[in-house]
Formats: sequence, structure tokens, C-alpha cells
Amino acid sequence: MKPSDVTVLVPTYNEKENLPKLIPAILAEVPQIRILVIDDNSPDGTGALADRLAENTPQLTVLHRTAKEGLGAAYLHGMAVALEQGAQAVITMDADFSHSPLVLPRFLDLLDQHDVVIGSRRVPGGDVENWSLLRHAISGGGSLYCRLLLSPKIHDFTGGYNGYTREALRRIGLDRVQTKGFGFQVEMKYRALKAGCRVMETPIHFVDRTLGASKMSGKIFVEAMLKAIRLRFQV
Repeated sequence: MKPSDVTVLVPTYNEKENLPKLIPAILAEVPQIRILVIDDNSPDGTGALADRLAENTPQLTVLHRTAKEGLGAAYLHGMAVALEQGAQAVITMDADFSHSPLVLPRFLDLLDQHDVVIGSRRVPGGDVENWSLLRHAISGGGSLYCRLLLSPKIHDFTGGYNGYTREALRRIGLDRVQTKGFGFQVEMKYRALKAGCRVMETPIHFVDRTLGASKMSGKIFVEAMLKAIRLRFQV
């Protein structure tokens, strides 16, 4: 897929330490790709920083939201804007370097043949760095739970490094996606399967953030697991 037809969606909340490094790292791998930073009114000034970066980076656009309403809400807003701007595919990516920009060229190649590409920590070649044993247990248990409840076809339901073609988003129907928090990742993948999208997983090396504060919490994990139950009986 042509890089200029793809928009990388980067949601931010208090990411001023990471963003100035991430934008050039993305463009070093794929110079023509578009980037949409979706800032949820970060109190640390991330939004204003993104605006300054955009002044000298024509590939970068900044979407300012008025409040922190959840990861899913930010992504849905960003997807709608990217589609309006003509994007033929979007890639969802964390701002904290847990998702390596080095994988982006592979995503673009795979999106030529698939509707949805999942950056997976749980297929051969995928792994995680800098996690505690407890977090490994929680994440692994959550992934197994989603596979048993929803579908064995996807090994990493909860990961956030994913690519969706314009056709995939049309089939999923963004107006039908209900989850505003981290359960959004589970819902999007399950809806893609139910809609008959061509879904594939590619291995990634996930590195836990070294700068800034993690947004993950027990409450977020429980929300995602409860969402899986609702999806199983509602979609």
C-alpha cells in the first residue's frame, strides 16, 4: 500500500517526553506516511508540542479533543477524521515506543493482501520486554480468555498495534463500535472477524514504556474482559 494513503493514529495523553522522538522515528521508516496525533487535552502540554512539531512536518496533523474520554473514543474520532482526509488504511500505534516504528513497512506490505493486520505478541516470533511476571500472567490470561470466548483465530485480542483498511472499517461500521476504553481493541478485532474481513497476525516485539506513566490499570483490564462477554452474546 502506498505510504501516502496510510495514516498512523497516535493517541496522546501526557506524552511530551516521547512524541518529539516518535514522529521522526516513524518518518525515518516511512517518509511519506501520514500521522494524526489525537490529543485528549493533555495537561502537560503534549497538544501544544504536537502543534509545534506539525509546523515543520507536513505529514503530521493534530486533532485536539476537549477531554480524556477513553482510548476507544479517541481512536474512533481519529479514524473518522483520517477517512475524511482520504486515508485508504489506518494503523493504530501507542505513543510510548512500545510499538516499534521499524514494523511499519511490513504493515504496509501486508495491508495490500489483508483487511486487518494485527501486531501480535503471541504468535511465533512475537514477544514482550520489561514486563513483570504478574503482568505477563494477567495479559496472557486475558488473551486466552478472549480466544476461548470469542475466537481461536486471533491470538492477541488486546494488543494495540493494528492496521485496518478503509474497506475493513466500512465493514466493521464505526458507528456500531460501542467501547470507549481499552476494550476497543477487543471489539474491533471481533467485529472484523464477524464482518468477514481477511485478518492476519504478524509478530512484534513489544517493549514496555521507559518514559512517562503507563495508562494500564486493573480497572481497564476488567473492562476489556467484561466487554468480551457482551460481544459474545450481542454481536
